[in-house]
Order: sequence, then structure tokens, then C-alpha cells
Amino acid sequence: MAVTPTLNFTFKILLFIHILAGTTGLVTGILNIVRKKGDKPHKKIGRLFLYGMIINGIAGLFMSIIHFNLFLFIIGIFSIYLASTGQRYLSLKNISTNQKPKTIDWVLSVTMLFFAIAFIIYGVLLLLSNKNFGIVLLVFGFISSSMAIQDFRNYKAKNTVKNFWLLVHIQRMIGSFIAAFTAFLVVNNTILPGVIAWLLPTVVFVPLIFFLVRKYKVTS
Repeated sequence: MAVTPTLNFTFKILLFIHILAGTTGLVTGILNIVRKKGDKPHKKIGRLFLYGMIINGIAGLFMSIIHFNLFLFIIGIFSIYLASTGQRYLSLKNISTNQKPKTIDWVLSVTMLFFAIAFIIYGVLLLLSNKNFGIVLLVFGFISSSMAIQDFRNYKAKNTVKNFWLLVHIQRMIGSFIAAFTAFLVVNNTILPGVIAWLLPTVVFVPLIFFLVRKYKVTS
């Protein structure tokens, strides 16, 4: 499909917004990872991170439609889902008693599961065509499907961890940062093989997630 001058101009505006929001996400994400958790500055920085990642993701999705780009599409989906659910879990503290998740919670999780399945299927097809990018799709597909399933269990109050909402918040926000850092690395990478650039941030930061979850976990 031919891209009109108007769409090209729109793409440039979206690209500027995408870069600005992504940079905001990277900077604020690093700040909240390294500094004290839970105080007022953490919450204020966290809001900037949330808005940056959601705006970055939305801009990326529109850009991927104007000029088809699977990279932008995947990062956009992950950025929106991870940042949104990470924030939403702070409002689901009483779900183990009588609180019910809102419609937006189900929409986010069901949508992520749909795309996770699509990533897995497409990843298998790429591998069958001897394309290594299929590995990336499979990894992200299985990770995102496990998170969506985790959401469904939590929404049904089947989590035995007392402060599960805090742990999921940590997982999702750092996961959103991983998405932002992955985008930065892939775009600017001139040395690493493509698959390595895609997966390296996940390999580096997932251990941090496990460390923080163990540190803050409170069992019932």
C-alpha cells in the first residue's frame, strides 16, 4: 500500500513522540530501579514512567501500521500491557477478599493472551522457514502468555501470596522497562546478532525481578 505525504508527515510526528516518550521511560525507569522504593518521589517518577511507556507504545503501534514493522508492533503491545497492568495491580490489593477486577483488567489480559498465542504461532512458522527471529517471538509469546494466565488466576483470587499485587507491580514495571531498553538496544545495535540484541535485556534484568520478588514477598 502506498504511503501518502500526509501519512509520512504523521509518521514523523509519531516518531518524535515515540522517541521522547521512550527516553522518558528509560530515564525514569532507571531512577526507580536504583533508588528507594515506595516513597513520594518513587510514585511521582513512576507516574512519568507509566505515561511515557503508554504513550511510547501507542505511538509505536500507529507507526507500525503506517510503515509495517513487526518490531514496533511487538514493543508497543508489551509496553502498553506491562505498564498498564503494573499500575492496575496497585488498585487490586483487596482482590483476595471481595474486590473484583474491572473490565479494563480483563480486556488488557485477554488481549495480551490473544497476541501471545499469535506470537507463538508466527514464531513456529518463522522457525519452520529457517528464520531465527522465530526464537524471539516464541520467547516473548510464552512469557506474555504466562503473565496473562497469572492475571486470570489473580482475578479469581487464587494467589496465596499476601502482597501479590506488589510483586506483580514490580514484575510488570521492570518488564516494561525491559521492553523500552530492548527497543533502544535493537535500534542502536551495530555489533550484536539480532536475536541476541532482542533477548539480552530480558536475560540481564529478569534476575533482578526474581531478587526483588523474593525480597518483598509476604506469604499468607
